[in-house]
Amino acid sequence: PEYPSALAALHDAPPVMAAHGHVHLLQKPMVAMVGARNASAAARKLTAQIAGDLSANGIVVVSGLARGVDGAAHQAALSHGTIAVLGNGAAHAYPRENTELQARLIEQGLVLAENPPDTAPQASLFPRRNRIISGLSLGVIVVEAARRSGSLITARFAGEHRREVMAVPGSPLDARCLGSNN
Repeated sequence: PEYPSALAALHDAPPVMAAHGHVHLLQKPMVAMVGARNASAAARKLTAQIAGDLSANGIVVVSGLARGVDGAAHQAALSHGTIAVLGNGAAHAYPRENTELQARLIEQGLVLAENPPDTAPQASLFPRRNRIISGLSLGVIVVEAARRSGSLITARFAGEHRREVMAVPGSPLDARCLGSNN
């Protein structure tokens, strides 16, 4: 009964997911925030401000627990509840620098994974994770995405899922913003 209806409506919804933490968050309105792993200081600051404002107003922030934008979004929304969707199994903290954040998410938020717990991180699994991030959310906010980035995969899924797609504009001279500016 806790399975989110927005995700269940997708033709490729995961039949089973592991949930670690506060599953009641799945019943609240959600917005995804995704972006560059090597995010600029300005992007991390804007991400934190937007995620903090959303979460303070009852919107659960969903992201992928990656470096950069994802981590900034989770940190800013942690006190009100945030959801991390993993591309690996929950027994692995990836990236390792987010090990403590993943533990705090289990305590204060929610960590979801469609893969068995011992599944190691593999590049091929992250696009599948991105469809879940989009599928859970009313919309996706992209912050600093290069022309070829996983963030744009999430944005493409959002379009296919008939979700809103939003972007934070960035410098046209910064390669990290070319995809999101497009």
